[in-house]
Amino acid sequence: MSAKQPTVGFVSLGCPKALVDSERILTKLRLDGYQVSPDYSGADLVVVNTCGFIDSAKQESMDAIKEAMAENGKVIVTGCMGKGSDAEAIKAANPGVLSVSGPADYDTVMDTVHKYIPPQDMNPHRHELVPPAGIKLTPGHYAYLKISEGCNHRCSFCIIPAMRGDLVSRPINDVVQEAHDLVSQGVQELLVISQDTSAYGVDVKFKLDLASGAETRMQDLAVALGEMGVWVRLHYVYPYPHVDKVIPLMAEGKILPYLDIPFQHASPRILKLMKRPAHSEKVLERIKKWREICPDLTIRSTFIVGFPGETEEDFQMLLDFLEQAQLDRVGCFKYSPVDGATANELPDHVPEDVQQDRWERFMETQQRISTARLQQKIGRVLPVIIDEVDEEGAIGRTQGDAPEIDGAVYLNDEFDVEPGDIVLVEIEHADEYDLWGSVVELA
Repeated sequence: MSAKQPTVGFVSLGCPKALVDSERILTKLRLDGYQVSPDYSGADLVVVNTCGFIDSAKQESMDAIKEAMAENGKVIVTGCMGKGSDAEAIKAANPGVLSVSGPADYDTVMDTVHKYIPPQDMNPHRHELVPPAGIKLTPGHYAYLKISEGCNHRCSFCIIPAMRGDLVSRPINDVVQEAHDLVSQGVQELLVISQDTSAYGVDVKFKLDLASGAETRMQDLAVALGEMGVWVRLHYVYPYPHVDKVIPLMAEGKILPYLDIPFQHASPRILKLMKRPAHSEKVLERIKKWREICPDLTIRSTFIVGFPGETEEDFQMLLDFLEQAQLDRVGCFKYSPVDGATANELPDHVPEDVQQDRWERFMETQQRISTARLQQKIGRVLPVIIDEVDEEGAIGRTQGDAPEIDGAVYLNDEFDVEPGDIVLVEIEHADEYDLWGSVVELA
């Protein structure tokens, strides 16, 4: 045996979809006997998993590659910047990089690792050292469950299909098995992710799994996951009509009453320029019906202000939509050009100062709405999952809060709980984004 196991440093950037790619690469590395180093100096080489969604993310990725090259010198680059002109820019700026590959290209990464640091560990039992669901970068009590790759949409502001390709759905039996493995490892919350969760199965014509009798579609997957006795949270759900079918599952407590729907705008004209569904009035009707069926439904969304061609009238339509929709959690971005996006060619780009003004007005409006909706929770007893315990007490989340992007529940002076515990909490105070309360009992 070698005196020293080959060691790989790892830098993971970007969204939860990229995080899952990192988890899969790390799993393959561990299965091949590689150690993972917490720093550059202790590694035989470094893998950087890049993000290329917007220019600031690209710059962060370029900085990470540059730092890894300076600190270690042997660098493998993969991820969303690993294709096309971004890949060429990486190679030009870092001539000594060992390889550059696109997202989910695990084979190229592993082939390059094997080339430069051949595996040394021939232990036949090494597979037993890796959990059935693989290595996870999330805390032990929640995990991301990626159900598909790519996207069939061609939104004018987005280059994800150019980076990740068209929709490719995973077999439903594979997804359900991974979920079972995660739950068996102690995971209490499954976060279902993809580029378009509603489109799951479209590419395989909703293929029937003969063993389970389930079709490859979001509703059947939600039913299967809802039987596992853990929290199941749906992310990146486009408001197709069949989304209506999962709302009763939420009302029955099978899956969490939470929908993450990227509406992006409310003006039909801007939605058309974005190449998005342009029926905001129907969306309002459906939100109303969803809440009639499931009153505790939390809706999170994201929007873009200052899109090319957006007028004050368009923006006012967006503010009016916010007032009517009363969404619980909202993120807002000022439009910025992304290399390769067709929106770059649109006329009438909105000046930066106008974008900033609209962003501030948007956030002021939504902050008021969010504050009012959280105030309605005061006095209620809600299930809360614990994320951490620090010197001031426990910090957790309600069923209406996803990790890292939504709000938190602060349980001051509560130390008799652990991450992953689900407790019942009486809500006593709220601000614009977060809640405070006291534990009533274990759920």
